[in-house]
Amino acid sequence: MTSGTDRDATLAELGEFGLIGRIGELVAATAPGEDVLVGPGDDAAVMRVRKGHVVVSTDVMVEGRHFRRDWADAADVGARAAAQNLSDINAMGGRAQWMTVALAGPADLPAGWALDFTRGFAEECAKVGAGLVGGDVSRADQVVVSVTAIGACTVSPVLRSGAAPGDVLAICGRQGWAAGGLAVLGRGFRSPRVLVEAYRRPEPPYDAGQVAAEAGATSMIDISDGLLAEALHLAEDSGVSIDVTTASFEVPEPLLAVGQALGADPMTFILGGGDDHALLATFPAGTALPDGWTRIGSVGPAPVEGDPRVTVDGASYDGPTGWSHF
Repeated sequence: MTSGTDRDATLAELGEFGLIGRIGELVAATAPGEDVLVGPGDDAAVMRVRKGHVVVSTDVMVEGRHFRRDWADAADVGARAAAQNLSDINAMGGRAQWMTVALAGPADLPAGWALDFTRGFAEECAKVGAGLVGGDVSRADQVVVSVTAIGACTVSPVLRSGAAPGDVLAICGRQGWAAGGLAVLGRGFRSPRVLVEAYRRPEPPYDAGQVAAEAGATSMIDISDGLLAEALHLAEDSGVSIDVTTASFEVPEPLLAVGQALGADPMTFILGGGDDHALLATFPAGTALPDGWTRIGSVGPAPVEGDPRVTVDGASYDGPTGWSHF
């Protein structure tokens, strides 16, 4: 068991192998099973894939760029780091099974922070039955997290490139909540609490990806950087145009309240916000959308030169479209 003394030590005091040992104790119960042949502790984990397609995704989170320690505690940061990678596998129509995480931080970072991060990470992985099977720790000037998710699709993976003219555009999961929470935190407030918590711990629709794939989704993506930004990825990769219909959205009361308080149109949180990790997908016309999916737009032919690939209510949109990592 991890002692209070270990938690109070810094990373430098505990040391690389001391920290790895404590993390290993935390995750020992998350990676058992007959498909994990070698778990944490060796040069690499070894797993067995029985059927389907192997899908892999990697993401990086950098302190000060993707998160702030004064806005979210360590367990929340861990949950967010896991969620964004679990969601990427979900967006392919698959389900994550194994995770690795590399954590780098300052020498004076409390070991308790790293252990709480691991706990939050493991808690989020448990929601889909994924195990933490390995990783690494190192020193850096600020906290940097790199996560790799490995999963499987039992049907053909759904790519970004399959949308066709005549398809409908649909969404599953809440959208704009995390953006509203980020706006609140950026102004130095902590309410509405439901939006702040949505930013700290997103609630991706983890069961929706595979269901959409089985229902015939032609393209799919998770909304990590903004709804319109992700719609543009679908449009560009599929060689089509996409129109989003704002009347399809019911703006929740907390977003209305934040919009009024900040003097902002709450629809900008929905159209430009990310980090909720809702799923955006296209389906052939006439498809009965699975439970939880809502039609929010349509797919048309490739635009003529000079016209936008993504429009809102049939016109160009000049508001924020999403997050840029650079």
